[in-house]
Amino acid sequence: MLPDEHRTIDFFTEDALPVPRVAQAEAERIAAEHLGITARAQSLGSQQDANFLLLTEDGTPAAVLKIANPAFGAVEIEAQDAAADLIASARPELRIATVLRRPDGSPRRTTVDTGNGPAVARLLRHLPGGTLSGPRHLSPGTVAGMGTLVGKVSTALRDFRHPGLDRVLQWDPRHADRVVAKLAGHIGEADRRTAVQAATAEAWAHVHELADALPSQAVHLDLTDDNLVRSPGSRPPMPDGVIDFGDVTTSWAVGELAVSLSSMLHHDGVEPHHVLPAVRAFHAVRPLSPEEAEAVWPLVVLRAAVLVASGRHQAAVDGDNVYASAALDHEWRIFEQATSLPLPVMVRLVRDATGTAAVAARTARADTPVRPLLRDLAADDITLLDLSTDADSMDHGAWTDAGTEARLVASALADGAAAVATRYARARLTRTPVLSAVSTATVPTGTDLWLGRDVVVQAPAAGKVLAAAPGHVELAYGAQVLSLSFPRTVRPVVTTGATVRAGEDITRLSSGAAVHVALRDADGPAAPRLVRPEYAAGWLALTADPAPLLGLPAESGRTREGDLLDRRAAAFATVQGHYYADPPRIERGWRHHLLSTDGRSYLDIVNNVTPLGHAHPRVEQAVSRQLRRLNTNSRFHYASVVEFTERLAALLPGPLDTVFLVNSGSEAVDLGLRLAIGASGLHDVVALREAYHGWTYASDAVSTSLQDNPNALATRPSWVHTVDSPNSYRGRRRGPDAVRYAPEAVAVIDELAAAGRPAGAFIGETFYGNAGGVALPDGYLAQVYAAVRRHGGLAVADEVQVGYGRLGHWFWGFEQQQVVPDIVCVAKAMGNGHPLGAVITSKAVADRYRDQGYFFSSTGGSPVSSVVGLTVLDTLRDEDLQGNARRVGGHLKSRLEALADRYDIIGAVHGSGLYLGLELVRDRADLEPATEETAELCDRMLDLGVIVQPTGDHLNILKIKPPLCLDTTAADFFADMLDLALTQLGHAR
Repeated sequence: MLPDEHRTIDFFTEDALPVPRVAQAEAERIAAEHLGITARAQSLGSQQDANFLLLTEDGTPAAVLKIANPAFGAVEIEAQDAAADLIASARPELRIATVLRRPDGSPRRTTVDTGNGPAVARLLRHLPGGTLSGPRHLSPGTVAGMGTLVGKVSTALRDFRHPGLDRVLQWDPRHADRVVAKLAGHIGEADRRTAVQAATAEAWAHVHELADALPSQAVHLDLTDDNLVRSPGSRPPMPDGVIDFGDVTTSWAVGELAVSLSSMLHHDGVEPHHVLPAVRAFHAVRPLSPEEAEAVWPLVVLRAAVLVASGRHQAAVDGDNVYASAALDHEWRIFEQATSLPLPVMVRLVRDATGTAAVAARTARADTPVRPLLRDLAADDITLLDLSTDADSMDHGAWTDAGTEARLVASALADGAAAVATRYARARLTRTPVLSAVSTATVPTGTDLWLGRDVVVQAPAAGKVLAAAPGHVELAYGAQVLSLSFPRTVRPVVTTGATVRAGEDITRLSSGAAVHVALRDADGPAAPRLVRPEYAAGWLALTADPAPLLGLPAESGRTREGDLLDRRAAAFATVQGHYYADPPRIERGWRHHLLSTDGRSYLDIVNNVTPLGHAHPRVEQAVSRQLRRLNTNSRFHYASVVEFTERLAALLPGPLDTVFLVNSGSEAVDLGLRLAIGASGLHDVVALREAYHGWTYASDAVSTSLQDNPNALATRPSWVHTVDSPNSYRGRRRGPDAVRYAPEAVAVIDELAAAGRPAGAFIGETFYGNAGGVALPDGYLAQVYAAVRRHGGLAVADEVQVGYGRLGHWFWGFEQQQVVPDIVCVAKAMGNGHPLGAVITSKAVADRYRDQGYFFSSTGGSPVSSVVGLTVLDTLRDEDLQGNARRVGGHLKSRLEALADRYDIIGAVHGSGLYLGLELVRDRADLEPATEETAELCDRMLDLGVIVQPTGDHLNILKIKPPLCLDTTAADFFADMLDLALTQLGHAR
């Protein structure tokens, strides 16, 4: 019997929709006899249909056989195929699982008998690449890609009409309340059933108020991770394909987005704020109205509730459906995540993400008080306590001390303050742990007060007491609720339900008491005292700054980080890039930690500019002391420049006894080359490939890093000659064969001399920093230095990155090679962030510079720079930071090597001390660089609280060069987060 051609499904008239019973052999017969394809059938999972992948003899996918649920009529199937064809035509950049057609153009479609009744069977285009299903973490780019694709599908279907769209589906959000009511009884656990019913009721009430303003159209309604196909070979996975049009219907257009968002919430490490890139991307393609933006998250909650109820129901009525049973856990995780924050918070967060919120974060919406909250306490009597990254009180790592807040309060009260008040909406650094894989609650939704004298708390305006109990009062006035929390030993003088006048006593507090003051919307949820920064925009939109109740000015508002980035791009040359597409705003550092204005602490694994650690007190004090006395240029006579250059020269072997001071590594290399050329009288230079030496004319000329300049090798001036990067891991000569690099470089030097162009200098890093901390082959520099010297040239060592004890076992990189250069260039570590560089050479070479003229650097060697340099050397010695680099670096390297045993993507662990490189490859045999995977890993590590960046010509090496004060706890945290990120990104074996 054929299915009714014009019949469409009404879910509420069906008892159940079990998957059609079709065996593999039967599927193969249907394909061969009815659809003209002979193939092996492989069962695919489905909630309500029977799907089979058809494979040719050699295993190549030929098509997908889809046997629709018998409850679906032929007109519905026609609508699905027409919708797929329409999208394929309107959006040719997308791959769509359209129905395959016969030579005459008719669809390969037929009606077959199944154990559940007659059903429509058809052949669909197979899309290679695989779906986004599974637990793998979804990176921001993938999430945004999903949002973009959903937006494109939505716009393509906007004007689609078909009688087969007139359906009543359980997945249609317009019927979500009825579906949950019908199926909730299948949720066996009473607590979960109650949670689903309560969430459904709240979300439905919210959507119901908006329903008339929500436009309807044709929708796919199942653009989930299961049905979005990744572009083959895309890394990270990017969707460009759509399958399974079985839920095509007419519904609210915004439901298309909500369905997709919900499917992201079960992935490893994904929580609600992680899906916002999809919201923004969808909005960019298909703008949401304010009402639609308001409805997005309630629809996500409804979808989650329907998934849980429907999944339990399907597993009960279709016990053999492995696909449905396997999804139960992740469907519950979707529900947990969707309801993990109060609905109004997520509603406002989505509105903020789309720019449809009236105000991004309300920081001055408190109704104007008729009376001050604290009687007879003037604003001038209140000391504001700033605990943000900008506060001087957070200096010297004070934020890490659990007693800092109490100490600051006590100090202010002792100085005569009548009260001390914290600031609303400003992240409190004192609540920030130094190491954490997730952000912590740092953003205050109210104000804390500590009293230095007895006060009377009075009603700021007429209102009604909602609650009054020892230690707590809630007062409704206007459209807001004032919440007061104070010591439980204190009883309010008002009672619950009472009406109060402006100025009427609420309670009396004694000197020394602490009180928390918060204002929220009358119809909003009670806010935690502190909230996580990712959700602050949502929470703050439901609260208001209590400062005006105290006679203080309200906070002016939070600076949007996007606005600051735009200002940077407008005024700061964009060639001066920044880490990350969406970078945290870093305004403070301490030791090996960097702190954002949101109060998030990040482990700094990349900053070799500050070997002592950020904000080292000895450097700060030395600079401050010297600036109070003198800062000028080195043509004046003062002691510090003499003492510093003596100390620096003493760290090098003879005859390197003469020092030039400059401001940067680029200047140091530039000067080093000029010294070599001037002393030798030879103008050609030999340099290593895959190296970076600086941005000045000369230092850039010898820089051959393709990431710093993709045309580096083609644009070298004629006086620069390059030799192979002596990389024993991925260079032309690998492993034991790397010993051939030195003779080959020597041959190039000899050939130049034979051609009448002997090299005046050979320059190279002494430990291959730019390539990820790869040690040079043993004896390499000895042979190359000898060759260049044999022809009258000089050996220039670039120690800018690896010198100053970073390698742990050696203070200078050239010591590992057991050579002594003629000229040493150093910077970065010298000033612990202060611009300072140096060139050290022999007196004979230095004196030859006079042939080229006079040398002078305005601030190189200034009193401040010299004092900084001395202080850094003192601290390196006193804190044994080279020894720490050896010990902690050795421990960290062993942890990384252990990870390499578990993750095939780790090809090698390079380096020494705290100059390490973790090289990521797609194949350990051919060493194909895992460039995109490395970038994705860096983004995930940032989310886990670690700042790390790629290096190398292929940007596939994590450069691990933290401050030398890194301790074992932090090293273990880095390794643990790397382990977690690699697992979440699907790299585990």
